[in-house]
Amino acid sequence: MRLCIIPARGGSKRIPKKNIRDFCGKPVLAYAIEAAKKSQLFDKVIVSSDDSNIVSIAKEFGAETPFIRPSEIADDHSGTVPVIAHAIRETETAGEAPDLVCCVYPCAPLIQYQELCRGLELLESSGQSKFSFPVAEFPSSVQRAISLDEKALTKSLYPEYQLTRTQDLAPAFYDAGQFYLGYREDWLNFPQIHSYGIGLVIPSWRAVDIDTPDDWLRAEMAYRLISENLINLK
Repeated sequence: MRLCIIPARGGSKRIPKKNIRDFCGKPVLAYAIEAAKKSQLFDKVIVSSDDSNIVSIAKEFGAETPFIRPSEIADDHSGTVPVIAHAIRETETAGEAPDLVCCVYPCAPLIQYQELCRGLELLESSGQSKFSFPVAEFPSSVQRAISLDEKALTKSLYPEYQLTRTQDLAPAFYDAGQFYLGYREDWLNFPQIHSYGIGLVIPSWRAVDIDTPDDWLRAEMAYRLISENLINLK
């Protein structure tokens, strides 16, 4: 069985009720559910939550909510892998056996269902990676990064590169914060996803990991441009 799990806890602090907040006309959680269903990759799409309001909205948009997430894995310190592992075990306890498992984050309104399909193709063709997930290139060379102290004085984080031309530096990428695809055994045995993955490169303007109000604003602006056909998705 191919299983999609959307981890959507309550209690977000920086953006209250973030996972069900209205995003351009509907709860942001709805975009993740719709992308998972539209991909036609999964036999079951479930939402793992500890919040009754989230559960109600998840059901409204077609996801299943077969269990309530325990409080010990529903706080600010709960990692993705333990939450997904819990959902896998709950699914198995109910008598179903997932093999392919995908985690789709609830605040990923710019996700494209086609990329879920491409992510699976990458995973299957890799032969050595345990996970696939979207990545985007940093807009500036990370080797030229600087830090600021309490007086705003600058310091090169990588002094050996501060005189190197940016065009001579290797590009670096970051996790786009949209989804992870992997097999059951790997979810249960390899908690460090980034060390065992293959990256699906997407445009950086579509890689908005929504953690702050500024992130939310940028995501809404990008979504509206997409909706008005002012941006080429490719």
